[in-house]
Amino acid sequence: MTTTPAVEVVLYHLSDRHEDVLAAYHEASRRMAGTVGLLGNQLMSELGRPGSYVVVSHWESWESFEKWEGGAEHKDQTAPLREFRDTERTRPFEIYKVLASY
Repeated sequence: MTTTPAVEVVLYHLSDRHEDVLAAYHEASRRMAGTVGLLGNQLMSELGRPGSYVVVSHWESWESFEKWEGGAEHKDQTAPLREFRDTERTRPFEIYKVLASY
């Protein structure tokens, strides 16, 4: 069971340019390295749906995510992936609070 309420942020992306998505993900991850409260992130592709990707970032708390999101560096750090956002969705992201984990 977690002792600190963690936050998971899921960003949805669509593109048939796999190599460009991968390069953009690596660049955004380099830009975010050392961000206070960021525990890590993952790029995943949806099985059975080519061109569909998600980036899941793991944050130590809502407060650390909120502080980063409201900060001046946020938009520049995530800029490489912005062109690939899934605009077919009502919202291209979701934020989840971790209630329990093992």
